[in-house]
Amino acid sequence: MLLTDVVPTGYQAAEMGGIQRGDTVVIFGAGPVGIMAARCSWLFGAGRVIVIDHIDYRLEFAQRYGPAEVYNFRSLDDPVVFIKKTTDSLGADVCIDAVGGDAAGSAMHTLLGTKMKLEAGAATALHWAINSVKKGGIVSIVGVYGPTGNVIPIGNVVNKGITIRANQASVKRLLPRLIEHVEAGHIKPRELITHKVPLEEVSDAYHIFSAKLDGCIKPVLVPPSARAS
Repeated sequence: MLLTDVVPTGYQAAEMGGIQRGDTVVIFGAGPVGIMAARCSWLFGAGRVIVIDHIDYRLEFAQRYGPAEVYNFRSLDDPVVFIKKTTDSLGADVCIDAVGGDAAGSAMHTLLGTKMKLEAGAATALHWAINSVKKGGIVSIVGVYGPTGNVIPIGNVVNKGITIRANQASVKRLLPRLIEHVEAGHIKPRELITHKVPLEEVSDAYHIFSAKLDGCIKPVLVPPSARAS
């Protein structure tokens, strides 16, 4: 159900960013949570929203739904350098890691975190977020990592005076506010749904989503009782 997972998580990602009016917000990850974070960043007053990923159909969706500027990191020499250049060398006001341990983009982190399991997943997006945010900026983390350690540039965090906020979605706290946003038309969760799948075909739905097939953004499972009604 979108109002108990994607919407609260994306909203909280933007909320934890402490976005001020006119801020530049960079979101790493164009999955459903990252896309929702882009949409919600405008509710907090963002002046510019950028989404970075490497799946073109997801970036196209983020561009429409966010709406956001979108960039495929595989077409950039270095995402951090690109963010610095496009923000007059200052860096983004807020960076959101909406990827977590499944991130692509770094051979080292993929090897250590995904292949060898020596890290709590590939921390590529977190590195980019820390290094792309401005001095005194905020990094918001909703991407999921494992329970073990990661190689993190903590020195950069200290030297830049960065605030890091991380959490899972506080659904009960956020739900009343989100329902108001939905009723007012500020957030339209239904538009994120790309696939409606019978509950008994859940394994197929999971495969389509995890393998990023058929332009899938957000699948919804439909129980037999709902279809009958």
